[in-house]
Amino acid sequence: MTTSRQDYYDLLGVHRGASDEDIKKAFRKLAMEYHPDRNKRDGAAEKFKEINEAYQVLSDAQKRSAYDRYGHAGVSGNGGARGFDGFENFAGFGDIFDAFFGGGTTRTRPNAPRRGADLKYALTIDLEDAAFGIEKEIGLERIEVCRDCNGSRSSPGSMPSICGNCNGSGEVRRARDSVFGQFVQVAPCGVCLGEGQTITDPCDTCRGSGRERRSRTLEVAIPAGIEDGVQIRLRGEGEAGHNGGTPGDLYVLIRVRRHKIFRREGNDILYTLPINMAQAALGANVTVPTIFDEDAEVEIPAGTQSGAVFQLKSKGIPYIRSNRKGDQLVTVDVQTPKKLSDEQRLLFEELAKSFGDDSAGSGAQYKGFFDKLKDAIAGE
Repeated sequence: MTTSRQDYYDLLGVHRGASDEDIKKAFRKLAMEYHPDRNKRDGAAEKFKEINEAYQVLSDAQKRSAYDRYGHAGVSGNGGARGFDGFENFAGFGDIFDAFFGGGTTRTRPNAPRRGADLKYALTIDLEDAAFGIEKEIGLERIEVCRDCNGSRSSPGSMPSICGNCNGSGEVRRARDSVFGQFVQVAPCGVCLGEGQTITDPCDTCRGSGRERRSRTLEVAIPAGIEDGVQIRLRGEGEAGHNGGTPGDLYVLIRVRRHKIFRREGNDILYTLPINMAQAALGANVTVPTIFDEDAEVEIPAGTQSGAVFQLKSKGIPYIRSNRKGDQLVTVDVQTPKKLSDEQRLLFEELAKSFGDDSAGSGAQYKGFFDKLKDAIAGE
């Protein structure tokens, strides 16, 4: 803690009686060295406060007099926190340094080209379309470059005028004096809103915006094997950019409708085949549908139980960017009749008698089948 005005001179490294300009230069140098945003060493913040207080006292005749008479009490509340009067809008050392010395902060010009917005579209297709691929037309509305003014915003044949306030730069500069010297603050022009030009004769079609909403029909190529929930990206098919910026993209979300008889699991197709008890017991050759719009034959061995699965090789969904295909898996569902004709009842009763009480002789694989058979007959 300083005890006299000489201590302040010593702290800034200047002699007693130094000019205001010398005091200011000394303060600038030390402030740059000890500012807490730049110097993270222990004690730097406290050192900076002392330097700041010294400058406040030595640069103001009234404060020098008050300090000489009352010491620290004479300048309390007017010291450490005021070294950057007029710069409270700057967040830290980097902002101050950039403002005073033209630091490397990059600013985006208000009239710089900007990319257009991306769009999303949900497209629902059938399972067969997902399996084999298809081209679909979609209709959408989007913002495009105005067809009449081609984005210039002016009526055809007219041109924008150079903004007289900023002379076409889109920026205005304001000079301010500070303890660090004069610095220039750059801000977007309030007349042209940073564009550097004004539209004197706006386009009637887009009302001077340079863009318009239009309806479009696009072709979407859907690859074979695509799955539900996949997005297809169409580059450049989103909304038009601003100030000549590139357009956005269109993302098409694929939704696959639920099929009446087929289910998809990965690249396999699942199908449930209902058969009657006689087919399960005696065996049969059964025709089943496939997604290829052609039937396939499945051989049902004698004694097949409900839940048995048969595989049809390469009758499933193609793999994307591959010649491989999944399989079709056929699950057997043995149907127990709920109603029997008189003739069927007699036949089942005779069949039941022929097995007797011991079903082991017919083979263990048939036990589940004939138990269901007896239960069905008993329930009638």
